[in-house]
Amino acid sequence: MFEIIKKDLDAALRKDPAATSKWQVFFTYSGFRAILRYRIAHWLYNKGCKRIANYISMRARNRFAIDIHPAAQISEGFFIDHGVGVVIGETTIIGKDCMLFQGVTLGGTGKDTGKRHPTLGDHVMVSAGATILGPVTVGDGCKIGASSVVLMDVPPHCTVVGVPGRIVRIKGEKPQELDHQLPDPILEELRRLNKRISSLEDKLKIHSCKYSIANQVNGVPILTSEEIEESMQDKEE
Repeated sequence: MFEIIKKDLDAALRKDPAATSKWQVFFTYSGFRAILRYRIAHWLYNKGCKRIANYISMRARNRFAIDIHPAAQISEGFFIDHGVGVVIGETTIIGKDCMLFQGVTLGGTGKDTGKRHPTLGDHVMVSAGATILGPVTVGDGCKIGASSVVLMDVPPHCTVVGVPGRIVRIKGEKPQELDHQLPDPILEELRRLNKRISSLEDKLKIHSCKYSIANQVNGVPILTSEEIEESMQDKEE
């Protein structure tokens, strides 16, 4: 158990650029301290001391606002950044070197029995406010976008965003840690439709709206020559 705790400490230093020393993480990081209490409670739970384990888990929940069931199976190198509001259910399985942010829920749907909580593979990152429900499996190297809701299995090395969660990116490699530049599938679809409408307007010689997404580059509207002349006339008046 002590070797696993050491790897958890190393993971916090590796994944959080604000961490400057092991002492800082050990004494001031609520996420690490909640994990530390979970490790002790999990060891006692496996030894048959379930009442004591549940009591330790309750105290950790009241103190750090992180609810980890002592029966959950969490591998080494686990880190909770900005640890608050995290819920990890009883039959949850988390692989090596995983990272959760604040507000993450690994819970059940209330309709399943037995294995009723998620399984995360190795090197999985779940961003702030994301929810994974039911006995679903999230493959190795996946990233779950902030506030996403995952209700189905996710293949390895995928990026999932949205409600319900949609796979928007598939890579055959481990994702970079702390990379939150995730695509928005709804916005991309709107841009595609706007470009199509703009193309049809050009063919029909219809004046398009200058505020259209299709007429923007990096969020800045592109004005036509007619619109520039109109704006110049407005200034002269």
